[in-house]
Amino acid sequence: MSLNVVVLAAGQGKRMYSNLPKVLHPLGGKPLLQHVLDAARQLRPENLVVVYGHGGEIVRQAMPEASLRWALQSPQLGTGHALAQALPLLNEALPTLVLYGDVPLVQPSTLEHLLHQAGDGLGLLTVCLAEPQGYGRIVRDDTGGVTGIVEEKDATPVQRAIQEVNTGIMVLPPGRLAGWLARLSNDNAQGEYYLTDVVAMAVAAGVAVRTAHPRGAWEVQGVNNKVQLAELERIYQRRLAESLMQQGVRLADPARLDIRGRLVCGRDVSIDVGCVFEGEVALEEAVEIGPYCVLRNVKIAAGSRVAAFTHMDGAEVGPDAVVGPYARLRPGSVLEAGAHVGNFVEVKNSRIGPGSKANHLAYVGDAEVGARVNIGAGTITCNYDGANKHRTIIEDDVFIGSDTQLVAPVRVGRGATLGAGTTLTKDAPPGTLTVSRVRQSSLPGWKRPEKA
Repeated sequence: MSLNVVVLAAGQGKRMYSNLPKVLHPLGGKPLLQHVLDAARQLRPENLVVVYGHGGEIVRQAMPEASLRWALQSPQLGTGHALAQALPLLNEALPTLVLYGDVPLVQPSTLEHLLHQAGDGLGLLTVCLAEPQGYGRIVRDDTGGVTGIVEEKDATPVQRAIQEVNTGIMVLPPGRLAGWLARLSNDNAQGEYYLTDVVAMAVAAGVAVRTAHPRGAWEVQGVNNKVQLAELERIYQRRLAESLMQQGVRLADPARLDIRGRLVCGRDVSIDVGCVFEGEVALEEAVEIGPYCVLRNVKIAAGSRVAAFTHMDGAEVGPDAVVGPYARLRPGSVLEAGAHVGNFVEVKNSRIGPGSKANHLAYVGDAEVGARVNIGAGTITCNYDGANKHRTIIEDDVFIGSDTQLVAPVRVGRGATLGAGTTLTKDAPPGTLTVSRVRQSSLPGWKRPEKA
């Protein structure tokens, strides 16, 4: 679409009581400003400019996209002053859409509607609130036409009773912006240059002022403190939960779900309470996720079950596998079809073959595990020598007894059995029993020492 988009993101955010710039506080796992930029990009603007100030280079470094253009506002003297800093980066022959870095949930469809309504005039996104305190009021004449916006601190008692308020989001027509901004005055209660004053200028110049409205007030709700941030987080999560349920996902409690990235689900997926999904997570058909699991950048194939309190990061799980409870799959872990990884088992940078099982109390790191392998309780792969990592190869149909240590690099041949308590430092041949343990002995007449 042929337009400019300017995102005002220079505010200090004093009420956040944080060293982190307000627009970088996370919502759904990504910064507030990123949400706004993602919505703006869907409009395909010719110019996308961020006006920054507080936090300076921290904000720029957090948004490294090459397509962004940046304008510094220092000091911060109001929204009109902020937009003026972006003027040299804009194409004044195009309309300019103004957004805010702390209003993260505005939808692209709403912005498209606003642009359509504005036409060749000035477009305002307004909303009616039962409690409009703190917002600028939309002033209309007897015919319903917009005549201006009055900030609350400058409003009369009659004007303060108006429930239609300015969201700050507006479309400014081509060829007018520079002249209007040059005429702004800071003769007001705040001593700032209000962008809203251009509305009265448009009316005086005979430019049509048209309004549009969001689907809900949540779209234009801003963040000024961490209470508001938490409220928006729940609104955001609830919308994601409703979308999943409409696609056929069963959520035990939609209010106890956190998606901090993108979650894609197949049919008949079931998710219990308290689960957190980060990064890119894909759950295929009929996957079951138990309560209080954390999944980050994970793909789980159809029919697999993940039991309670399992943590998975950078892992891939094949069909009909069973994971947990209390299991941990670290980056590079791959479980093939029908594999089982049970309670208090940690897997890292390893492939567990079809039908293989490590059901409890084991560590499998930097290993290749074949098909139908049984890994007994207490088994660990000793993959680190203090300087380098080494791999363990366990071929098909191996049985590993409990409390076994495999000191890598080492290979266990197909069909081999390792007796319980074995410390394996050399390759175990296929089809044989390998045992490495101290000979058991009993000492008759031995007495336990007693305290003096």
